[in-house]
Amino acid sequence: MDKSTFSLVLVSVLLSSIAQIVLKEGMSSVTVQLAGAQGVNMRMAVAIALNFKVLCGLLIYFASAAVWLFVLARIAVGLAYPFVGLGFVVTMLLAWLVRGEIPSVAQIVGTLTICLGVTLMARA
Repeated sequence: MDKSTFSLVLVSVLLSSIAQIVLKEGMSSVTVQLAGAQGVNMRMAVAIALNFKVLCGLLIYFASAAVWLFVLARIAVGLAYPFVGLGFVVTMLLAWLVRGEIPSVAQIVGTLTICLGVTLMARA
């Protein structure tokens, strides 16, 4: 895999992880939480659909998917897809840095295992 393609993989993974954090922020908003407290219904759907952070998160996720299409056009999916696992690492780090979510020991061990697997796949 050349540097350009590797860069696209990393951009896609980073955008996907950022999207998850932004979506979580939107879904944690007071408006969505109040609507959700009344159950999953049309009011909650409208609150989600009108939430700026949810909309931004979806837009960022779409951008990630668009970049991923460029990756798939360049390399085999079997080579590309293991790198999606890096999203677990990046998302966990962003959740900790941005949201203050402290990962459990199991999450850290699992994430390190994913890193090992991605490293092994990249060298194959």
